[in-house]
Amino acid sequence: MLRILVRLAFATASVIALPAYAAVADDSQITRGKYLVTLGGCNDCHTPGYFLGNPDMSRFLGGSDVGFEIPGQGVYVGSNITPDKETGIGSWSTEQIVKAIQAGERPDHRILAPIMPWHAFATLTADDAKAIAAFLQSLKPVSNKIPGPFKTGEKVSTSMFRILPPGQTAAAAAK
Repeated sequence: MLRILVRLAFATASVIALPAYAAVADDSQITRGKYLVTLGGCNDCHTPGYFLGNPDMSRFLGGSDVGFEIPGQGVYVGSNITPDKETGIGSWSTEQIVKAIQAGERPDHRILAPIMPWHAFATLTADDAKAIAAFLQSLKPVSNKIPGPFKTGEKVSTSMFRILPPGQTAAAAAK
């Protein structure tokens, strides 16, 4: 009888301690995601002011203020990847974030801009891709609606950089 009570007490203690263990695992996953986001340079394209030399860290990953023109395709602005439900990815599930990171497809089935290096991120492990999603979901939501994407010839309402095809010079592109 004593053995049964000891086992029952141990099992009860294990179940009670489980949520605390899960929180530690989540913190570890978020820490891993932050490391990968930093290493992956997500800040570069998704934080306002970064390309202008003055990143606004109060709006970290809240979307860029600079677009990238890809000749023949249009202009793309780094989106808001904070968990804001209206202007960011707050309504996306973990699986939808992972699919965007690794397959370049948004929940609305739009393919991400070619400037997004999802081809490189496609080789992330499932755990690493989920860690990135967990980190993004843990951020402070930033309300920042990003303009675009803009089709070729459309008026662009933001500063932009032009990405030149291989072998083309800036002088040739300006003609």
